[in-house]
Amino acid sequence: QVQLVESGGGLVQAGGSLTVSCAVSGGTFGSYVMGWFRQAPGQAPGSAREFVATIRPSDSDTHYGRSVKGRFALSRNNAKNTVDLQMNRLKPEDTAVYYCAAATAYTDDETSYIYWGQGTQVTVSS
Repeated sequence: QVQLVESGGGLVQAGGSLTVSCAVSGGTFGSYVMGWFRQAPGQAPGSAREFVATIRPSDSDTHYGRSVKGRFALSRNNAKNTVDLQMNRLKPEDTAVYYCAAATAYTDDETSYIYWGQGTQVTVSS
């Protein structure tokens, strides 16, 4: 059974930084594409999550959503089965529940992600 557990969310002021992490157990971490998605407050349950970032297992190539590109950095540690999303120059509009997910395809399409964590809240105050 594959489990994903996010950590590191919290409250931060605009302009600040925060790192959220995801620990994966079960499965074969080294074969998974790892991604982050977010759901902003007020979004209807079941509505599409916004793509944040994804990282390939073989060469750690990364791809970012347009709204976070240049501010966020995603990395993975295949020895520790973890991924870290470093978030810099945070804005109030980054406030959301951030979800970690695993897939077998390198994609920004959330429907391709097989395993999901429970999410961690990130709140950016103005």
